[in-house]
Amino acid sequence: KKGGTRAVLEFIRVHPDVRALGTEPHFFDRNYEKGLEWYRNVMPKTLDGQITMEKTPSYFVTNEAPRRIHSMAKDTKLIVVVRNPVTRAISDYTQTLSKKPEIPTFEVLAFKNRTLGLIDASWSAIRIGIYALHLENWLQYFPLSQILFVSGERLITDPAGEMAKVQDFLGLKRIVTEKHFYFNKTKGFPCLKKPEDSSAPRCLGKSKGRTHPKIDPDVIHRLRKFYKPFNVMFYQMTGQDFQWEQEESDK
Repeated sequence: KKGGTRAVLEFIRVHPDVRALGTEPHFFDRNYEKGLEWYRNVMPKTLDGQITMEKTPSYFVTNEAPRRIHSMAKDTKLIVVVRNPVTRAISDYTQTLSKKPEIPTFEVLAFKNRTLGLIDASWSAIRIGIYALHLENWLQYFPLSQILFVSGERLITDPAGEMAKVQDFLGLKRIVTEKHFYFNKTKGFPCLKKPEDSSAPRCLGKSKGRTHPKIDPDVIHRLRKFYKPFNVMFYQMTGQDFQWEQEESDK
């Protein structure tokens, strides 16, 4: 959630060999009891050789999801979009704030005890970013070779590069390339250039690229310290360095 999953889905849908469900079906978390037929019926119809995709970010943090997906189709390919857990937490909070303006400040929710600097890891905005913890659950069912980790940061700075990895991972011809993107300065992230059959360029909706509230730098510093060991563990588990620590020291 708030990592860039919608962007990946919209970008990959440009590919003629991909059919993707626009809404989040939440089958493996909230709708599982509705059964496989229900799931098949909500999914787009695909031709032989096409790939069917859906995105539901909450699967990543749902304990039962890996087992359920594995029992349905153990060769399923999984794409996980991750971004710096500190900015992800703030983005998550910003989204909630837009729907519930009465909630406490980020600073209040982030700590169990502000004086002692104890982070409240049970708050979902913070818990979701402990990627190593969630990934451990998935690795009990799926080999790393079936999971692609997309960098939410690189998705903004080099969308074509990240999408090349996605297409390779899915065994698709690289059709979505540089020529499909332009950088939208107002939103602060890449948008799709207009497809042949429509007049307007496609940018993600109003709910994307929201301005984050100003967060106390001390809180950010403490959160970085909190996440660092988990990030390092995540890099070791995935064999990829997302450079979230470096990013901080550059600023």
